[in-house]
Amino acid sequence: MTAAANASRTAVGPLVIDGLCAGYGDTQVLWDVSLHVEPGEVVALIGSNGAGKSSLLGAVSGVVKTWSGTVRYGERSLTGLEPDRIVVAGVLQVPQGRRLFGSLSVEDNLRMGAYLRNDREVDADLERMLTLLPRLRERYDYLAGRLSGGEQQQVAIARALMARPQLLLIDEMSLGLAPVLVDQLVELLARINATGVSILIVEQDVQTALEVSSRAYVLETGRITLSGPSAQLLDDPQVKKAYLGV
Repeated sequence: MTAAANASRTAVGPLVIDGLCAGYGDTQVLWDVSLHVEPGEVVALIGSNGAGKSSLLGAVSGVVKTWSGTVRYGERSLTGLEPDRIVVAGVLQVPQGRRLFGSLSVEDNLRMGAYLRNDREVDADLERMLTLLPRLRERYDYLAGRLSGGEQQQVAIARALMARPQLLLIDEMSLGLAPVLVDQLVELLARINATGVSILIVEQDVQTALEVSSRAYVLETGRITLSGPSAQLLDDPQVKKAYLGV
């Protein structure tokens, strides 16, 4: 990785969400949510279906309207910004369901991740993605819609990395994937995080979420009800009963 690429991928500051309320139309789904992600951290957001986890990521990335409260990344306010401006600020979301362009090749999907860039290092970053994920080199000319679920998730993550994010928001990475593929993706996240990229991960597989992160928040019916070190939450009786079946 070049020095310029490395610098562009180093987190510029914390993500700070303060008193966030948000929803769809007249329906409120988030109430007074506050959390933070420090530079270089991996933080998990866990909770049941319908708790508002994906909506929270959507509010950070600008696709869900914020009603009140603030979202800041470093010195910059993200509150009310359009999604493309949030991408330029260094915050990228890997959406639930991958949302690839199924009729386009793996190469074209990856290049779409760099559509807001105007530098000359796109090809170099593309090669870096293929080195990071050798399976994608083998599938380079394949249509994304014909890939396996695990391969599609790799493309989705690599596409986000092509924008050189400093903070990566990942929504339900393990959804529909076999455990062995999830283990491979967990290893990939560790390698990405080692480059200096901060990660906020939403994950229904609570065991995986707490093992991959250093801290975590529990979201229930749109409100943060518990937070702390991930290792501590793994041993929390409430978390064990509600999410780990213990």
